[in-house]
Amino acid sequence: MTTKPILDQIHVQALLDNAQHEAEANGFAVTIAVADDGGHLLGLRRLDGAGPFSAEVASAKARTAAIARKETQVFEDMINAGRSAMLSAPFQGLMTGGVPVIIDGQVAGSVGVSGVKPEQDRQVALAALEALASRATTYPT
Repeated sequence: MTTKPILDQIHVQALLDNAQHEAEANGFAVTIAVADDGGHLLGLRRLDGAGPFSAEVASAKARTAAIARKETQVFEDMINAGRSAMLSAPFQGLMTGGVPVIIDGQVAGSVGVSGVKPEQDRQVALAALEALASRATTYPT
């Protein structure tokens, strides 16, 4: 039987908590989104002062990172390097700040952050991942 790692609500809360801690430590007003491996939203936390639009963007970044199985910065870098055809891709979160959650070599979900500069969004998203050092739960597929 094939198994895969998943994110349960304990993992989701840990990701959100770590990201919030990083954001608050740096004075960043952001929204943090956590999605499953199919890009479906599992959790969203909009910090005080984060603009309403940041919730949509963070969710889109999380969805894109999960489905594409890579950081969204890859897409922003391609666009900035002149690959304008990427703008017609069927994803909305093509900006830095979405990172996949990889456990045992498989994407279990993703984190998307929006509200500050791209590198700061990414910083907060990467900080979230530190919450999951070997906490994954595996279920049959």
